[in-house]
Amino acid sequence: MFVEALGKVGIAERQTVYWAARSTLVHHPEDLDLFDRAFAVFWDRARANTVEEETEVVNITLATDDDSDDDDADDAASASDDPTLTLRFSPIEVLRNKDFGAYDDDELEQAQQLMSRLRFVGPPRRSFRYGPTTGGGRPDLRKTLRSAIRAGGEPIRRHWREPGDRLRRLVLLLDVSGSMEPYARAMLRFVHAAVAGRQRVEAFSLGTRLTRVTKELNSRDPDLALKQAGERVQDWSGGTRLGECLRRFNDEWGVRGMARGAIVVILSDGWDRGDPAVLGEQMCRLQRVTYDLIWVNPLKVTPGYAPLARGMAAALPYVDHFVEGHSLAAMEELASVIAGVSSRRS
Repeated sequence: MFVEALGKVGIAERQTVYWAARSTLVHHPEDLDLFDRAFAVFWDRARANTVEEETEVVNITLATDDDSDDDDADDAASASDDPTLTLRFSPIEVLRNKDFGAYDDDELEQAQQLMSRLRFVGPPRRSFRYGPTTGGGRPDLRKTLRSAIRAGGEPIRRHWREPGDRLRRLVLLLDVSGSMEPYARAMLRFVHAAVAGRQRVEAFSLGTRLTRVTKELNSRDPDLALKQAGERVQDWSGGTRLGECLRRFNDEWGVRGMARGAIVVILSDGWDRGDPAVLGEQMCRLQRVTYDLIWVNPLKVTPGYAPLARGMAAALPYVDHFVEGHSLAAMEELASVIAGVSSRRS
């Protein structure tokens, strides 16, 4: 663009060339000083380090987006003759990348609001119910005949129908054992956001026993939902028997129909006090009937992490997606994984 501009204005006058270069080459205000120095070297054959540069003292003020003292800070800045630069940062952005284990109660409430905005919708599945379509598919004889009656018995327009789409069921299994205590409080809010935000979601807690908490988390009021779920789950912060819990889930709900063609998400660190062979066997059963099997481990973000826990090592061969689960940003990534899971199995 600079070369094309020079073709229009020429290279005879310094001022014309300067503005042609500045308007096409400079994209950020902070680059103006560097551009002026570079242009001086280009046009005047001057040395870059000989161009005089004035030093200006700038007072820096840090503020958050929800700072309640903005007016006081502005008044203090205007009272001084020195130039002031105010740098602002968003506490929400900091919260997105903060580890769940370091959250306080106020941050958990903010995280609840942010999680409620996430959409947990996976790829649709073919429905057994037929719906109207513009062409192809199966002839809709009833609608075609009705149209023919209105046209004097002549089937002028033919109608068609084909199977529609429906949401896949989303099944969430949350580990509430003692090893998951730093993360279970935040992940329970994630499960509530999923249950309250869409249809066809089932939620269970995993510990020393399997507990179905879909009904308790179905309330739109997060405080009421979390209170009901806490009263329902009797083994909170207890031991972990993932294999036995998954065996019961497969026998009573999963293999019988709940997990068939569904997206199943297990939120756990993989620490299991039971027999790892049982966990591996039940994961194999579960994977055979699910559309996709996702394991969310909050410890995966740890530098040098390796799935050395016996339970995690036994389950990993049957997991389709192994993702992090330590922060809001990781939950957003999980939502995208749910939305874009592989379609290699119908």
